Amino acid sequence: MQDSGPLVPLHYLGFGYAALVATGGIIGYNSVPYLAAGLFFGSLAGLGAYQLSQDPRNVWVFLATFGTLADIMGMRIYNSGKFMPAGLIVGASLLMVAKLGISVLNSPHP
Repeated sequence: MQDSGPLVPLHYLGFGYAALVATGGIIGYNSVPYLAAGLFFGSLAGLGAYQLSQDPRNVWVFLATFGTLADIMGMRIYNSGKFMPAGLIVGASLLMVAKLGISVLNSPHP
């Protein structure tokens, strides 16, 4: 029996980020739009993590989700002057973009 090579592992960090975003929408439930936005962006981040698990070069959904969330939450910090909870999402988004960028730069290109 031949070894078919290493399988691409699940993108656990991406799924953790998706869970953080969705949980933030549920916990910070002030109104239906906040709940819907948290679940929507959490689902998009989960989809992006799944796509990365299938093909490490398929970064677009993940990148769009991070960029949009970092922008929205950055504006919330700027307007309110309060770091939490928006700052947590901005920090996690920036860390995920950095990790994703390092992964893409270190991955072999066909």
